[in-house]
Amino acid sequence: MSKNRYIKNIGLLLLVGGLIAFGIVMIYSASCYSADINYGDSFYFVKKQIFGVVLGIVLFIFTSLFDYHKYNKFRWWILGLAIVLLVLVFVPHLGVETNGAKRWITIGGFSLQSSEVAKFAYVIWASCYMAKNYEKMKTFMGMLPVVCVGGGICLLVLLEPNLSVTLCIGCVMLCMLIAGGIRWRDFAKLAIPAILLVPILIIMEPYRLQRLMAFIDPWASPQDEGFQLIQSLYGLGAGGMFGLGLGNSRQKYLFLPFIESDFIFSVIGEELGFVGASLVLIAYVVLVVLGIRIAMKAKDRLGSYMAYGIVGVLAIQTLINVAVVTGSIPPTGIPLPFISAGGTSLSVFMAAIGILVNISKCEEKTSVAKNEKSNIFHKKLKFSIK
Repeated sequence: MSKNRYIKNIGLLLLVGGLIAFGIVMIYSASCYSADINYGDSFYFVKKQIFGVVLGIVLFIFTSLFDYHKYNKFRWWILGLAIVLLVLVFVPHLGVETNGAKRWITIGGFSLQSSEVAKFAYVIWASCYMAKNYEKMKTFMGMLPVVCVGGGICLLVLLEPNLSVTLCIGCVMLCMLIAGGIRWRDFAKLAIPAILLVPILIIMEPYRLQRLMAFIDPWASPQDEGFQLIQSLYGLGAGGMFGLGLGNSRQKYLFLPFIESDFIFSVIGEELGFVGASLVLIAYVVLVVLGIRIAMKAKDRLGSYMAYGIVGVLAIQTLINVAVVTGSIPPTGIPLPFISAGGTSLSVFMAAIGILVNISKCEEKTSVAKNEKSNIFHKKLKFSIK
């Protein structure tokens, strides 16, 4: 590995490590009161997060050393495992129902959120398919398997129901298709039905319509559907420019639900202010840029597609979380990568970073790889909708 690549990977790892450490601090700050009230241990969520960090380190070491080309051999097994995990949430005594949704499976006291695994399993499978069939991806029939597999995963996640992760996977699927060179007319064939499906999905579940109305005017139901968004905005507004100070959040005193996970960015804004929240967002932007550079310099299509998909999941999930917390889109729960409480999300994202590191290690290893010019981001290949 060249000196520049070594320094770049060190920067990537330091950035990810910094976000994880910062997340543990903010999880304690946000949850210490509620954890003490509900579980008798103010470090309850911190301990669970540390377990996720340990598991994530193990997964990171494995994926960073495992040659990403070998995923092509196991792509169907990886996809099959993800689908099985999604189905298991509906099995009695395995699936755990919380607030009317079945999103977790519990085996031997260990809890796992299946949809977190499914996001990256789909990226791996789609990358392998697209790298092998990159010429076919320019035709409607050629890109149809990517759509069908992604649509099937979205359907299973939607049945939980989990609209936020469904939206995330759907957007990632679109990003993968764009990277594959989807044509405008084929894009329209997919986009129009998807847009028409949105009102149908809202009508199917009354609570989604209630959330939409709460998003439009949260003060119309301040004690019901609008409560969470209002409390989030109170937290962000109270922070001002420089915040109330670390540990001084008022919303953590049982005002804001899911404060240690889905709405932890509100606490960041409240305690660290606009400046602190902006620095966190800048860190994510830098992380995405580093990931895109790895995708651009990967030695083959498989590495480029896989890196691009991983970065897509990171960027899209971050955008959705921040948009929900700031009231930019209707409320829906999704964790903030590396920061929100959630062992499954953290460990899976750390494993994905390991794949990025492995791709970076292999980038432009030989002059032969350079001469092949097989990178999908090369000048002669258009990285856009055709």
